[in-house]
Formats: sequence, C-alpha cells, structure tokens
Amino acid sequence: MPDLLLTHGYFLYEDPKEIQIMKPYAPLGILYLCSHLRNNGFDVEVFDTTFSTRDALFQHLRTETPSVLGIYANLMTRSNAVEIMSVAHEAGWRVIVGGPEPGAYAQEYLEAGADFVVFGEGEATMQELLTAFRERADRTDPAWKSKISGVAYLDDVRQFRQNPPRSQIADLDAQPWPARHAIDLQRYVDTWRTHHQQGSVNFITARGCPYKCRWCSHQVYGQTHRRRNPVKVVDEVEWLVNEYTPDIAWVSDDVFTINHEWIRQYAAEMRRRNLRIPFECISRADRLNDEMLDLLAELGCFRIWIGSESGSQRLLDSMDRGVKVEQVQRAIEGSRSRKIQSGMFLMWGYEGEEMEDIEATIQHVSRSRPDVFFTTVSYPIKGTPYYQQVQDRLVQLKPWGQSSDREIKITGRHSRAYYAHADKLLRDEVQRAKLSASGTDDALLLNELSAQIIASRQALVATHNEVEA
Repeated sequence: MPDLLLTHGYFLYEDPKEIQIMKPYAPLGILYLCSHLRNNGFDVEVFDTTFSTRDALFQHLRTETPSVLGIYANLMTRSNAVEIMSVAHEAGWRVIVGGPEPGAYAQEYLEAGADFVVFGEGEATMQELLTAFRERADRTDPAWKSKISGVAYLDDVRQFRQNPPRSQIADLDAQPWPARHAIDLQRYVDTWRTHHQQGSVNFITARGCPYKCRWCSHQVYGQTHRRRNPVKVVDEVEWLVNEYTPDIAWVSDDVFTINHEWIRQYAAEMRRRNLRIPFECISRADRLNDEMLDLLAELGCFRIWIGSESGSQRLLDSMDRGVKVEQVQRAIEGSRSRKIQSGMFLMWGYEGEEMEDIEATIQHVSRSRPDVFFTTVSYPIKGTPYYQQVQDRLVQLKPWGQSSDREIKITGRHSRAYYAHADKLLRDEVQRAKLSASGTDDALLLNELSAQIIASRQALVATHNEVEA
C-alpha cells in the first residue's frame, strides 16, 4: 500500500476536442509532486487518467487497500474531481485536492468530500501532511491540522478553516525532475507521432508569471517568477532527447522569454552541446525583440504563442495587459521574417467591450496575419480581479460540482450569437487579408469572401442589442 496515490481526473477519450487534436502532454504538476515526495522517503504511485477511463480508476480505488489519494484539479476537471472524491471516500481513502482551482473554491471542495485542500505549491505541504499521517499526529495533538501551512480543512464541527500560506520554493534547482517514469510517457510521445508524425515532450524552465492581467489566475504560484539554472534545464532536455527521442517539444512556461539574460545563457549552453530540438512556447509581445527572436530561431523555435487578447488598446489597458497592440504586430512580423510560426490568443466579451473594440480586433488580426489564432468568450475565474468586477452579475447555470467557471453566465453581456457572428467575421476578414497578401487573383473566391463578410457584419449588428438575461 503506497503512502500516496496521485491522479488528475483528465480523461482524454471523454474530451471530443482533444480526440480531434490528439496532442496530449504529461501532467508535470503531479509528477513534480511525486518525485519530491519519493526523494523524501514516501512511497508514491501515480494513476495517470489521460489514456485511462473513470471506470478503471474507480475499480482501482474500490479494490486496492485505501490510503491517501491526492487529486490535481483545474478549471475543466472540477466535476471529475468531485466524482473521484466521492468514490474514494466511499472506499475509505483520505482525500487531498490541489491545483489551480481548489484554492479559490476551498470550502466547496471540502464540503464536496475533500479532507484537505492544498493551495499554492504542493510539495512541502504534502510532505508535512503525509508526515503527520504517518506519525498519527491526530492521536497526540488535537490542533495538528491548524499547524500545517498552505491547507484548508473543516474542523470537528465542520467549520471552514484556512491556514496561512506556505512560502514558495526558493531554489527550484534543488527539486528533482518530474517523475516521468511513474507514468507511461512513451505513450504520449507515440500518440503525437501517430497523429502528427512528430513525437513531443514537455518541460518547464520556470514557475510563475509576474504580470497582473486582471482575468488571469495566480492561485498556485502567485505573481512570482522563479527560474531554474539554464545549465540544469539543458541537462533535462538532453536526457529527454536521449530517453524518449522526441521530434519536438513544448516549453510549458507561462512566459518563456521573460528573462533575456537567461535565454542568452540557455542558448549558449545548447550551442555548446550542439543540442537542438524544435519547440513551441508562449511569450509576450513586449518580451520579444530582434535579439530574442534570433535566439529562438537558433534554438529551433517553430511557433510562438502570444496572448494578444484584443486589438483595442483601450480594452488591453482595462485588462492591465501592459502590452501595446503595435508590439504584438511587430512580434508577429518579426517571427514571420525568421520563419517562426505565430499563434495568437484572443478574447471576446471582456467587460466594457463595444462594437468598435471588436472592429479594432478584426483589423489588428487581419493586419498581423498570424499563422493560427484561437478565440474564446471571456469567463471570470474566481479569485481574479475580473471575477470581482462582475461578481454581482454572475449566474450559476448548473450545480457547482457539475460545472466550471467557463459555464457561469454574466447577465447584461452580449448574447452568444453576437460573439459567434464576431468570430465568423474575424475569420473571414483574416482569410481575405491573407489571400490579398499572397497576391491571389482568384476573383471568384474574393467575391465570395466579400459577400460572407457583408453578411457576417450585418448579423453582428443585428444581434448587438441581444444580451444575456
């Protein structure tokens, strides 16, 4: 019987979008937790649900000798985590839940069946909890729960208690690499290779993001940014290349190019070892200049994802993005000139958005012509300034344990149909801009696009006054 079983409740084969995309990555968060606890003498196993089923997990929980179950939960896996907690409790497991979301909904998770919610980084907190369980602290100290930093729990009369936060890990280089051998990582690589002819792995070089975008959650790392030693990161990259022979990689940092000196050192070490693996990453436009783009190209970066969010500077400023529209356009042009693909994230429906902001976004993306872009309708994540701003207008459509923050309705906002028309107009305008830039002389296609654009714009205007009730 292990001291701890870790799981995360994401089932790829229940996710229709991922079934189409088939680009899964290993759950590094629980793998870091696993390696830390193993290094400190605990027997830890991982039940990786990505390629498994909930029936297989439930069967495991019901037939194995119960001990402690640790569940990683995020925005999209809340309902799964709640169901897993219920099954585990019925089978006699003690349940701990952590991750990006539980810290904001600690009381809800506890009332749904968790014994503890861990907020912030989990390594040291889980180590202290498991030590307390092992030493049977409950038999010798009635107040033992109140002495563990970084947890929330219900006391003996089921009153909610939240202890002070725990200090974050100061030296990331002292932490072991993720326990990738605890799962079948090769299956991730092979799945990529089967569907995309290129096997991929993921790794991180840092933790946290110091920026203050009002809609972004900082539940786990706060607004910090802690970097690993670039030489030690290259050690891990070299090991990954030798161990799993991937073709490409995903750098899972929130913002890869924050620290320019770090990028210089990392590139120098990769160059010294004659090591190069194509990769994609996320950056900010204000952290990309000619030097950084040159180094990214040298390192093998084939795609940079940029959070553009909007083409309206007024809206960007209200989000506290700290980025100018022109910086995004320059970053994408600079990427294109170095044959690095660009990806753009965009957001409709942020508080205060008007028709002119949507038109500005359409003009911005049409001018930038990124290789790929994704849009979403903004949703308020609990614990963020954006959530607080619209909190009095939020309507929960389904019970908390069966929904997510993405499904909360904001009354008074434009209808979903309005944003669907905005999306269609954006995609048609960008397609026309790309065709024009390519010098196409296909008059029929351009005429068809122009007619679609007129229809989409008319539909957008027609639904402008439709709002969420």
